Amino acid sequence: MQPAIARHTPIENWQALLIGTLLVALAVSMFKQAGLLSGGTAGLAFLAHYLGGISFSLAFFVFNLPFYWLAWKYMGGTFTFRTFVAVLLFSVETDLLPRWLSFATLDPTLAAILGGALLGNGFLILFRHKASLGGIGILAVVLQERRNWRAGHIQMAMDAAIVAAALLTVPWPRVALSILGAVVLNFVLATNHRPGRYVAQ
Repeated sequence: MQPAIARHTPIENWQALLIGTLLVALAVSMFKQAGLLSGGTAGLAFLAHYLGGISFSLAFFVFNLPFYWLAWKYMGGTFTFRTFVAVLLFSVETDLLPRWLSFATLDPTLAAILGGALLGNGFLILFRHKASLGGIGILAVVLQERRNWRAGHIQMAMDAAIVAAALLTVPWPRVALSILGAVVLNFVLATNHRPGRYVAQ
């Protein structure tokens, strides 16, 4: 007989959305300061920011809009709602954090490693509370839930494609460090977010 699945309380879910998005927003602030980028929808928003000067927060929010249908169809209303809230929180946090926090000295290599770890743990918190930051993250979660594929492996493949595209606009040393950050991020996800390992809902 399998043990009953523990369920998160509403307070646990809300604090997870807040803390998870704050960790990711902090990582993005570090990446922006160091001139790096990430994979996923955030990577696309970084490219829009670097290429066209578009607000990262606005680009990230807009790029996520088409993926809500995918979330609703395959993951249900609860996941879609939590993801929408997480995207909204993250967009606000990435806009406000630079007003409250700045880095006088930030080594790009440290930014890549520490930022990647923050991203991985932020995503992990959101995934474990049935949420994501939308976009490619939604696709990764859907494929893990429906196909039993590792979310970390899916994310890594897509991140590699986006970071490779950045070679068109970002100096290659920064792209190399961005790849390092993506490796750290996806190592955290691949080793900690496995099907069946975390059973609470």
